[in-house]
Amino acid sequence: MNKDNFTFVDSSEKLDNEQIRPSLTYWQDVWRRLKKNKLAIMGLSGVVLIVLFAVFGPLFRPFSYSDQDLRFKNIPPKIDVYQLAEDRYVYLSQDYHLIAVTENGELIDKYERIKTDAINRVYTYALEADGQEVALDFGNKVKANKGEDVPYVFKFTFAGSETTEIFDKMSNKTYVLGTDALGRDLLTRVMFGARISLIVAGVAAVINLFIGVIYGSVSGFFGGTVDLIMMRIVDIINSIPLLLYVILLLVVLDDRGLGTIILALITVYWVGMARLVRGQTLGIKNQEYVLAARTIGVSNINIITRHIIPNALGPIIVSLTMMIPSAVFTEAFLSFIGLGVSAPQASLGTLASDGAQLIRVFPYQLIWPALTIAWMMLSFNFLGDGLRDALDPRLRKG
Repeated sequence: MNKDNFTFVDSSEKLDNEQIRPSLTYWQDVWRRLKKNKLAIMGLSGVVLIVLFAVFGPLFRPFSYSDQDLRFKNIPPKIDVYQLAEDRYVYLSQDYHLIAVTENGELIDKYERIKTDAINRVYTYALEADGQEVALDFGNKVKANKGEDVPYVFKFTFAGSETTEIFDKMSNKTYVLGTDALGRDLLTRVMFGARISLIVAGVAAVINLFIGVIYGSVSGFFGGTVDLIMMRIVDIINSIPLLLYVILLLVVLDDRGLGTIILALITVYWVGMARLVRGQTLGIKNQEYVLAARTIGVSNINIITRHIIPNALGPIIVSLTMMIPSAVFTEAFLSFIGLGVSAPQASLGTLASDGAQLIRVFPYQLIWPALTIAWMMLSFNFLGDGLRDALDPRLRKG
């Protein structure tokens, strides 16, 4: 028989005519179904953006999270600019601090108050650079607050001319999200706060993943007395509130910082993962392939690591994704009540706590960290829901 007597067909012609689409691996099929879930893709995009925002964002800011400039404290993202002369623009803060700004909204310097006439409600300011005086008459502001009908709110007098109309309401180009009570850049502090939240959530989730997976798989695989003892330990740990753990750790370690929060989360958060993996293990260990592995003499460790855990990987990944937003919220809550990182470090919970004290006067100081927390939690939750649907083989639709 000579091969020259045969005509070899191309590989594409070997496909079955009834084949609808090429075969996919498990993870290729997961990605295919995940892409069809719009909320999951939105969540994935949100996770990528928050990671880039927290990790690389501070590199593009000229300020650090601890840099203070008391000249520019409590400056909002949007400022009302008055034009005193052709090349002189000012912003008046709610604390009656007069700030020199450029025509496009960049902050230059703070005027010093050199005269105070409380009776006539007139303040006089001067810029140290040139010494020219600016008089501010805010008497009608007081009358307007009392409900009186007045023609203007503020009146500025500079070089013999008066100004009462706002030139423009423009964005704060120096501090995009504004500043806090100490003149620190709020955008930079939100970036660092998001970074701390991601570090806490990521470290706690990964460590809890290993502890929970190992603990739960061993408990479920061996069963009997071993399972009974291990699960009672889980019940005891789960019965003690997390806040009590943190307070006890603060007392014992005499340390209020990032490490204490991570340690507190590590001691508690793995119990949920352990329960999940135990339940999966109880269902998998009686499958035929596990029994076959036992029959041929595969060790218990290899059965757990090579057969049980890989087949429970879907629920584990989903639980891990859901654990991260829970850890983010827990860290923010602990920081909000004063058990988080120490100053001048900033976490999102600390920023929200500081902003809540000034919410009626400077609401933006609470809004931005709160929106960042919501952004992180929604992104991870959307991604987790999408992964749950994509990894569940019972939800496959051709």
